[in-house]
This record gives sequence, structure tokens and C-alpha cells, in this order.
Amino acid sequence: MSSVLEFIKANAERIKAEVEPSDKLGRVSDAAAKILLESGVVRMLQPKQYGGFESDPCDFLKVVMETTALAPSIGWVAGVVGIHPFEFGQGDPRMQEEVWGKDHDTWTSSPYAFFGRAKRVEGGYILNGRWPFSSGSDHCTWAVLGVLAEDENGPKDAFTRQFHFILPRSDYEILQDSWQVMGLQGTGSKDILVKDAFVPDYRTIDVDKLNNQEYASANRPGIPLYQVPFDLIFPGAIAAATVGIADGLVRHFADYAASRTTRGLKSTNNPYQMAALGAAIADIEASKEAVLAGVREAFEIAKRGEKVDISVQRRARVRQVRAVRRAAEIGFQVFRHAGGNASRLSSPIQRQWRDLSVALGHACNQDDMVYAAYAGTLYDLPVAPGVII
Repeated sequence: MSSVLEFIKANAERIKAEVEPSDKLGRVSDAAAKILLESGVVRMLQPKQYGGFESDPCDFLKVVMETTALAPSIGWVAGVVGIHPFEFGQGDPRMQEEVWGKDHDTWTSSPYAFFGRAKRVEGGYILNGRWPFSSGSDHCTWAVLGVLAEDENGPKDAFTRQFHFILPRSDYEILQDSWQVMGLQGTGSKDILVKDAFVPDYRTIDVDKLNNQEYASANRPGIPLYQVPFDLIFPGAIAAATVGIADGLVRHFADYAASRTTRGLKSTNNPYQMAALGAAIADIEASKEAVLAGVREAFEIAKRGEKVDISVQRRARVRQVRAVRRAAEIGFQVFRHAGGNASRLSSPIQRQWRDLSVALGHACNQDDMVYAAYAGTLYDLPVAPGVII
């Protein structure tokens, strides 16, 4: 939805003003959360039935890119929290009503890593576990968590089925001192603890069925947005955020170069620094387009009423991780050219560099595994478990 992107750009100074307060708090500041709420970014992939926009997913990714360029932690939370309505909109109608029935602006944190263990009981599961990296958790009233569960027809204590479990705030604890990091400090990606919580069947999502669009076909038939694979959209948001952070680093370098003088030579007259800047701008633009291209292709297929083939998803994923790597490498090159003053804590360049370094550690950005898996599929080799492709 172009108006969301326009809002972000129009409020750029408000957003940038919340970077440092958010970092100091170790979470997105209340003022920054209010801006995101006003923008509508978290509603972009939400069903219209519950006040959402059902936007073109590329429009959502563009918003994430722009917001992370301005304020990495704030944009990161917008991207992660903004993805969850895409998944929830495909889930059981009873779950959707519980989450959004009284408040269309409900926010949900994650993570999806399968750290939880769930024992089967009548009507649902008993869940236990601890999950790190729950971005935006302090502003969220629900959480969606990766879980390995007992199979209904399998042996006890054999946790083999992959699920996403959806819990209200009353069923989990946020461990407030668990987010001590060098970058993306303002995301507030704290640990979540769950002890013996009952989760009904209708608040669980089978990962295989989600990725096969079975939920979308059953609960949101005829809406192209929800026919795009989850394993393309979620990593796409992470890639968009990471590329956006690199873009912000390059922007700060460009601003710094306008007035910088080193040994009597202006940066704008330094051919090496100008070459670095020119290459960086080109690589950032190419990286953005690579991230968008795969999602755009999948969405066009979905709009034609066709199923998105796994080959489309895999091609998009290898483009995503390559785009992230290209953007990060050029970001680090630019940082090298920025000189000693860029390392001062007062410099936005070093903050952007630290945030970029941490963003690269996300599971969705692990490029070598995706490269290898993608190359293997050319020879009909199986994809190794755990590779997000």
C-alpha cells in the first residue's frame, strides 16, 4: 500500500529521532511503536475482514526496506511483527477471532525456531520451552512459537511434528534481561519462557500444511496474497530488513562525505571514496530489486490463480540470500572508507554497521547453506533438513 510508504518517508525525522532512545531502552520506544501503529505497516498483510489491507507483498517489503534504512531496530520489528498477520490470516477462524476480534491492531512476536516441546492432550497440547530472539516482544500481546510436538498417532515423548503455536500474553513470560547485544539493541528481541501452557488445537499451525498453502486454500480461498508461500514471504522480510540496514549505512556515508575532509582533501574530490560510494549505491539498488523480484514473480503467479511452484520459491530464496550478502559486503566496504571518526559512538555509521552485522546472523540470512541446497536441486539432490529454501 503506497500510502504506508509515503507515511514512513514523510515521518522520517520522527522515526530517526527514536533510534537512540530505542537502543538505550533495549526495545522499540513507545513513541516509535506509536509511529508504526499510525503508519499501518503491521496491517499491510492482515485480512481485510479484520481491518487489514491485504497489500501487494512487495509494497510491504519496500516499507520494511525504507524503515530499516532510517532506523534499523524499528524497521526490523515492523518487518517481523508485520509478517505474522500473513500467517494468522490463513489459520483457524476461531484463532483469528481471538487475536483480532476485539482489537485489529493486535501485535504478535515470535520466534519460529523449534525450541518448544509439546505433549499431546485432549483438545490440544501442553507446551514447555524457552525461545530467544522474540523481536518487539514488549509491545506484543500474543506470541507465535516454533514447536516440536508429539504425533497424535505416534509414541509418547517423540517430538517429531513441526508446528507454530499461538499464545496470549498471559501464557508466557518475557525475560527482560535476556537481550544484551552489540547491535539491533532496540528490537528488544528478548527470550520468551513458557511453562505448562495449554494450547488448543485451533491455535496451532502445522508447518507443512502452511507451506503447502492448505490453510490458505481452506480459510482464505481466492485471495492471491495468501497463496504466496510462507517460506518465501518470511525470509523475504528478513532479507528486506537487512538490505535496508545496509542502505542506511550507505546513506549515512553519503551524508558524511558531503562535508568530510581528510588531510586537506575533500571526500567529494577523493576518487577512491567516490568510487566506493557509487558502487555501493548501485549494489544496494540491485540487492533491493533481487529481493523484490522473487516475491513479485510468486505473487503474479498467485494472482493468475496458479500454484506457486517450489522452483519459483527456491530461485527467489537464493536471490534473497545473495542480495543480502552483496548489500552487507558493500556496506562493510563503505564503513572501511569512512575512517576513524565513523567508529565513534556518536556516529550513525557505526551504529548501522553494528546493526547490519547482527542482522546477518539471522537464520534466514545463512547464505552458504542456501547456495549449496539450490545447486543441489539442479541435480535432483534432496534439500538438507533445516535449510530455509
